[in-house]
Amino acid sequence: MSRLIQIENQTTVRNRNRRSIAEMLRLLMQKQSFDEEARDMAATIVFLLREIYEGVEQSAVAWEKKDYWLKAERFMREWRWTLELAADMDDVIRHEAWDLLPELLADLYPKFEDLKIKTLTRDATLWRGAYNRLLAESPVQYPW
Repeated sequence: MSRLIQIENQTTVRNRNRRSIAEMLRLLMQKQSFDEEARDMAATIVFLLREIYEGVEQSAVAWEKKDYWLKAERFMREWRWTLELAADMDDVIRHEAWDLLPELLADLYPKFEDLKIKTLTRDATLWRGAYNRLLAESPVQYPW
């Protein structure tokens, strides 16, 4: 018998990550100063945006195998902003250009307006230590 591998639905992952980012954006907007927790949240947003784009790529590859080339290409274009904003935020974080981060967060906010956050369901364990993890990894080489 072959091994069964459970693959999580990419739409579920994307929706979960979008919700997490929306909650962190709300929390970041309420902060009076940019502290250690805010740096961790910003780094977590980078990780979540990358994960969203990886899921989009996996979906597009599956569609391409079924000869849905146009659908795959359109889907990739629709979600490319995730990779671009992840790259921009990664660069800001690594160079500690914190004065540029509010503008990037403002660019990010409209992408999550459709999510209505009534209660916060994510806790600090989601983002705690993310800043140090991001700095510890090698910089990602983005495709442009």
